[in-house]
Amino acid sequence: MSLLVHTETATDPVSTVRFRKPNLRLIPRLDIKGPNLVKGIHLEGLRVIGKPERFAREYYEQGADELLYVDIVASLYGRNNLLPIIERTAREVFIPLTVGGGLRTIEDIRLVLRAGADKVAINTAALRRPEFIREASRKFGSSTIVVSIEVMRQAEGTYEAYTDNGREKTGVNAIQWAQRAAELGAGEILITSIDREGTGQGFDLEVTRRIAELVPIPVIACGGAGTAEHVVEAAVLGKVQAVALASIIHYNFMCHHSDNDDVFAGEINTAFLRNRKVAAHFQDVTLPEIKATLAGREIECRHTATECHD
Repeated sequence: MSLLVHTETATDPVSTVRFRKPNLRLIPRLDIKGPNLVKGIHLEGLRVIGKPERFAREYYEQGADELLYVDIVASLYGRNNLLPIIERTAREVFIPLTVGGGLRTIEDIRLVLRAGADKVAINTAALRRPEFIREASRKFGSSTIVVSIEVMRQAEGTYEAYTDNGREKTGVNAIQWAQRAAELGAGEILITSIDREGTGQGFDLEVTRRIAELVPIPVIACGGAGTAEHVVEAAVLGKVQAVALASIIHYNFMCHHSDNDDVFAGEINTAFLRNRKVAAHFQDVTLPEIKATLAGREIECRHTATECHD
């Protein structure tokens, strides 16, 4: 059941909405391969764009509500390799940190929490053995357990859940799986649209809305944000309680730092960044500017656009 309250008109449903509670969270997503932050499209064609700690610190200072780290090659090695990055980030960034990728056992979860994570995101292990969700939530608390669901829309209009960073089909109905995950004790559901991820064409509002209306826990939309208006749509029409952002804020940060910041020297793929076909889909906008847009639509955020972390 969604907790969002809004009214709509047939002509312009977004502009007339009054969104009151709960406060929307903006969560930068950092996909990690080895020691590097990477980015692609449809979870494929990954390009190195810098050091994740550098981006994490910038987003923290801009007022991010939380951070999401995902080891996108963990499934290939059967383990999460982010412990050193988590430890370094936790020393400088004092907002909730969620870590996902390759977490298959209670001990895997324990290790990333000890390293400084506040929550974990599980996908493959949960689909292979759903009871893992119940065991993890009982051990660490449901608020610690985020079930990550990578979804792809099928020809007949259904949504299938995928694993292994969008590479493996499961045959599982993603909407039914989200409902089951909530019943088993998940504290949040992270929905990543493989079709929209990295495209800047907007979120898949149908799948987030359908899931948000079914489950009594927060839903996080991921994949597709290209403008601040897309975030408004996710909150109002997609009925989510949080939005994960990647390309839109990564491109902004890199565009304004890549030529004059020694930290980035030799680290970023500027050719990918400046590819007009890619960049044309993304508004040049910062996290505070996105929050200002939300405030203008009376959508409250956990931190206001004028707040800044010390």
